[in-house]
Amino acid sequence: MLKEQLVLGMMLRLRKRIQGGALSIYLTAEVPGTGGTIKGSPEDFLVEEIPAYLPSGQGEHCFAVLEKRGIATLEALRRIAKTLGVQERDLGYAGMKDAIGITRQTVSIPRVAPDKVLALEIPGIKILSASMHGNKLRLGHLKGNRFVIRVRDVAQGAAKHAGAALEVMTRRGVPNRFGVQRYGAQGNTHEIGAAMLRREFKSAVDRLIGDPAAVTDERWRQAIEAYRRGEVEESLALFPGHFRVERELLTRLVQRPDGLERAFNSVQPRMKRLYLSAFQSSLFDLVLEKRLDSFDKVNVGDIAFKHENGACFLVQDLAAEAPRAEAFDISPTGPMFGCTMMEPHGAQGELEREVLAAQELTLESFNLSGGLRMEGERRPLRVPIAGADVQQEGADLLVGFSLPRGAYATCVMSEIMKSE
Repeated sequence: MLKEQLVLGMMLRLRKRIQGGALSIYLTAEVPGTGGTIKGSPEDFLVEEIPAYLPSGQGEHCFAVLEKRGIATLEALRRIAKTLGVQERDLGYAGMKDAIGITRQTVSIPRVAPDKVLALEIPGIKILSASMHGNKLRLGHLKGNRFVIRVRDVAQGAAKHAGAALEVMTRRGVPNRFGVQRYGAQGNTHEIGAAMLRREFKSAVDRLIGDPAAVTDERWRQAIEAYRRGEVEESLALFPGHFRVERELLTRLVQRPDGLERAFNSVQPRMKRLYLSAFQSSLFDLVLEKRLDSFDKVNVGDIAFKHENGACFLVQDLAAEAPRAEAFDISPTGPMFGCTMMEPHGAQGELEREVLAAQELTLESFNLSGGLRMEGERRPLRVPIAGADVQQEGADLLVGFSLPRGAYATCVMSEIMKSE
C-alpha cells in the first residue's frame, strides 16, 4: 500500500511539472469518468502475457507458465533459480511485471525437466504449465498482455461511461503514454536524467536523494531532510539499508563533500541508464500531449510506425498514407530523443525541436560516453486496444482489454476513471 500511496500522490505533481502546471488532457474528455479505486488487493489486477509463440515440446529450455502474486518478475526469477540451483542469469523472460496484482507470465529455465518445474513449491508462485523448447526466452518475445482490472466504488452510470471511453479508444487508439509508473516512487527519475545530460551534478544528486514532501515513510523523510540541511553523515545514518544507491552516494560525499560529480559517478550505469530513459519518456509524453488532438492522423513530414512489423518511414504522400492511418495500419510517432534518432519534418519536426530546445539540449547531447550513449528511436503515439469489455458487479466494475507489448494499462484506466 505504501508504494501505491506514493504513486498516486506523485501522479498529479508529476504531470504538472511535465506540462508547466496544466492538468493532463484526456482523449475521452467528453466522457465522464467512473471514479473509483484500483489495486486494492492483488485479485483486483490480473495481467496475463499473450505469447509470441508456444514451446515446441523439444529442446533444452523449459518454458514454464507461472502465476505470481505480489512478487516482481526479477524477484520471482531469483526464487526459482535458488530453489532449482541454477544461475539466475540463465533464466529467460519475455516481459517485466511488477509486484502489484496477480500476473501470469512465461519464463525459460535451462536443462531442467518439466516434471521438476511443475513440482516446485515456492511461496507466492504457482507453476501452471511446463514444456520444453529449443531456445531461451528473450525480452520482447510476446505479443502483448491481457488485463482484467476491478475498479471499486465507482460513480453512478460507470458502466455506460466506461463503455463509451473504451469505444473511443477502440476507434482512435490508446494514447501511448509512459505515465507515472515510469518515473519512480517519487515521480522524479526523469529530472535526474535531465540534470545528467546538462552535467548539473548538484541538481542530479539533490533529486536522487529526493523531496521530503514526496514520501510518507518517516525515517526516509528524515534522511532527506538531514541531507537538505547539509547534515550528510546524519542523512547516511538515517537512510535504511536497502537504499543502496542513496547510501553509496552519501558515503562518497562524506569522504569528499565537494566531489559532487565523483559522488554521482558512483551510481551504477544501470541506474544512470534508467534515469536517462525516464527523461526520454517524459519528453515523449509531453510531445504526445501536444499532439493528442491529431494523434490518430498522419501529416506530411511525420515519421510513421507500421503496426505490423514496427518499421518506421517518412510520410511524403499524404493521399496514400492517410487511409492507412484511418485503418490503423500505421500511426504517427513521437521521439525517444537520441543522437541517431530519425527526425520528422514539417510541423512535427518543429514541435520536437521546440521541446528539446526548451530543455537547452540537442540530439548530440545524448551522445554520452561511458556506455551511456542514447541512440534514440521512434515510438507510436497510439496503440490498438483489443477485446475491450466492461461489466458491472455491484458497486464495482470489471474492465478487460488487451494491449501490445510496451503499452501500459494505466493509460487505459486513466481515460476511464479520470481520477488522479
